[in-house]
Amino acid sequence: MSKKQAQGLPLSISQNFLTSKRTIERLVRHACLTKHDTVLEIGAGKGHITRCLAQYSGSVIAYELDPALAARLKGRLPENVRLYCADFLTAPLPRTPYKVFANIPFSRTTEILRKLTAAPRAAQNPPGALWLLVEKGAAKRFCGLPRPSRSSLLLRPFWEAKIVDYLRREDFHPAPRVDTVLLQLICKSQPDLPYSQYNAYHKFITHCLRYGPYGPRALLTKRQAATALRLAGLPPLPASGDILYIQWLCLFRAWLQYGSKNY
Repeated sequence: MSKKQAQGLPLSISQNFLTSKRTIERLVRHACLTKHDTVLEIGAGKGHITRCLAQYSGSVIAYELDPALAARLKGRLPENVRLYCADFLTAPLPRTPYKVFANIPFSRTTEILRKLTAAPRAAQNPPGALWLLVEKGAAKRFCGLPRPSRSSLLLRPFWEAKIVDYLRREDFHPAPRVDTVLLQLICKSQPDLPYSQYNAYHKFITHCLRYGPYGPRALLTKRQAATALRLAGLPPLPASGDILYIQWLCLFRAWLQYGSKNY
């Protein structure tokens, strides 16, 4: 369901629930949870996924925005679950290590991912990993499929993203109008860039995707871009415009060297 379609609907109607215990357990097994793990769930809904997460992990921090759904869950969840009737987007992130597993509303995918992954805000205590049920098209953009996108380029220095499972529309109630997948994001123990450079990297990628990597309104000259790639032992930029992630990193580092202070 799109953000526009979801506006004005009761919160429970704007969600698509998973109810099959077999399907839920199959999905949760991708997370390889242990009793040492704390799991954050966004959108507890009717509690089906919450109970499965509680079974495999040490503790669950669950958020449910719909007061009616939260009231139904009160007193009906395992003891290792802390349920909050609140908007996750306005709640603080945990201060101790945690992972995220959630069936989130498609209309809030970008906002939720931005809160969990955008450096340097998340750098203070990012989740170790995320597993999110999201719309297939959005997941492909985050993974850079079939080619790098702004979304994937901003994630890639800090996160390994891939689709790890596919669901049928009839797995949900009500059935969504789009295909759904399980998106996995693993936080890199050694990021490709320091978190302190995220804001500059964000500006660079956004500007280049709008004006090109070099040229009259670009941040680098054609000579600067070519020289940086050659010195790094990388191929020149293709005429097709399909720039590899490693080439983007090289160009960004060149920009830092040549004149980012003048941006």
